[in-house]
Amino acid sequence: MRSVLERMARAGFTPLYRHTPREARLAYEGAADVLEVPKAALARVQELQVPTRAGPRDARLYAPSSQRLPVLLYLHGGGFTIGSVATHDILCRELSRLSGCAVLSLDYRLAPEWRFPAAFDDAWDALQWLAAEGAALGLDTARLAVGGDSAGGTLAATSAILARDHGIPLALQLLIYPGVAAWQEAPSHTRYATGLVLEQPHIDWFFEQFIDARDREDWRFAPLNAADLDGVAPAWVGLAECDPMVDDGIAYADKLRMSGVPVELEIYRGVTHEFIKMGRALPEARRAHADAAAALSRALQVHP
Repeated sequence: MRSVLERMARAGFTPLYRHTPREARLAYEGAADVLEVPKAALARVQELQVPTRAGPRDARLYAPSSQRLPVLLYLHGGGFTIGSVATHDILCRELSRLSGCAVLSLDYRLAPEWRFPAAFDDAWDALQWLAAEGAALGLDTARLAVGGDSAGGTLAATSAILARDHGIPLALQLLIYPGVAAWQEAPSHTRYATGLVLEQPHIDWFFEQFIDARDREDWRFAPLNAADLDGVAPAWVGLAECDPMVDDGIAYADKLRMSGVPVELEIYRGVTHEFIKMGRALPEARRAHADAAAALSRALQVHP
């Protein structure tokens, strides 16, 4: 991890928070695969459009076989401002390949063009559509999960709460270093504020693009503020030790457990936010791929 950070520093990239949102998206997309594992070939990779209240959204379906498979709705990270199906293509391929499950990756609306709660509406609409219509795609929607990384983890956690409230059974919520707090007040936000990929100025910039201060206490943005987590889907939570958001993630895992929700928590030592997309350089990333996929396989009752 230290070697990765040193190479990033030598490259002299302009921090994303000093770009316009459009420039930041292009920069992130251009570097998204640099440290990824090789792209896995899968039996099925299909471009789709998912209907939402704001119109159709692009999505990509991955499956390792032509069998009728259970499915994970995956929501990419990027601070609600950057990221796409394309930037998380390899990660979704790995989750599908290793778990034996199908994965549907969604291009939800991004800020600042679309501010809170647009991304949450898209994620929830997609999950409802997948539960109702996924069988027509050859998917076993009786075995359904939701997941994501960073901001996508926030969307997944919120969608899991809404699924409970609307009677959509989920086997798992897969949360990879999710954002869950209204404000960045936990000690890790000071301890890991600079020099470790996701810096505090990044977080501030992303949230400025996405949400007004008056809305930040909304539980959809800050699942830690949810009044009741009883009965939500079991969770697999994967965190990076050297991440400003690690304390928030631990707090959310604890809140789930105190609500009687089964939780498997993994903290990957010595790595930073975004590490799961650095499998070419970090064995911890490859272990996280395997751990997350194994959790999916167990929850969705698949034997890859």
